[in-house]
Amino acid sequence: MICQECKERPATLHFTKVVNGEKTAIQLCEKCAQEKGEFFMMDGAGGFSFNDLLAGLLNLDPSIQQAQSAPSPTHQIIQCEVCKMTFQQFINIGRFGCANCYEAFKGQMTPILKRLHSGNIQHGGKVPKRIGGSIHLKKQVQLLKEELRSLVVQEEFEKAAEVRDQIRSLENNLSNGEGKSR
Repeated sequence: MICQECKERPATLHFTKVVNGEKTAIQLCEKCAQEKGEFFMMDGAGGFSFNDLLAGLLNLDPSIQQAQSAPSPTHQIIQCEVCKMTFQQFINIGRFGCANCYEAFKGQMTPILKRLHSGNIQHGGKVPKRIGGSIHLKKQVQLLKEELRSLVVQEEFEKAAEVRDQIRSLENNLSNGEGKSR
């Protein structure tokens, strides 16, 4: 997308204003956004990028602030073995130096990911609408099969028979194409 002001550079800032229910979307390059002066994120000290946003989010995390402010005698600087980036450098820059950094800073990333993803640390993903129905049915069949194994091990054969019947019904739906979205 091209900047709406200069119509030359790629738009890197996408700003949406809602005033009295009226939604206005503006796409600007960093230079035009800085010149326009509407953005509170711009303080005149260079452009504002996604990396700056991420670095700002990282600095707001209370666990990071506690770790930075708490001097400990065994304070160890965590550093990536491959690119030699430290966790403090990551916080300042807002991006990793290499793929190995994900593993090197794994312990420090958990509170950050929880904060960014509303308490989740694992990405669940989304299911495309056109195949969503069959995927959900397959997942349900898989869960029921696990439940069936558990019931058989516990020798609860009556409940196991009910679960088996549910599995057969769902598998019939799958084979007849009822799980597909239209």
